[in-house]
Amino acid sequence: MEVAQDVPSLLAESRRREKAQTQYYRALASVAESEGDGPVSERLNALHADEQHHLSRLTARLIELGEKPEDLSSFPREEAVYHGWERVARDRELREIEWYEEILSAIDDPATRNVISEILECERHHRQELGGKWMPA
Repeated sequence: MEVAQDVPSLLAESRRREKAQTQYYRALASVAESEGDGPVSERLNALHADEQHHLSRLTARLIELGEKPEDLSSFPREEAVYHGWERVARDRELREIEWYEEILSAIDDPATRNVISEILECERHHRQELGGKWMPA
């Protein structure tokens, strides 16, 4: 089965977006831990874990398509502000939902659509619950 020419670039951009999300939630979790806010730290670590899982799934799909994923080890970190994080996180999750809805309509490949659909469903839960553990093992 032939994959549309732009699918690798869509997956690459999705990886960059997920890397930003992993860094964002990890930074917030670190602040929550230092503030002694265990329940929020747990929520943020669960969100981080899901976003890391998304990154892994996207990376695996690129490799399956014969692509060499971009090295994101020196990806620039954004500042994560702890005060009011829930509003910012919901906005970020909405942007993720919009991104995945948009690219889903541009992808014909069933295996890639399946990966994107699972991530999209998870992002919807993130926005609603601001908690993680939505990705299947």
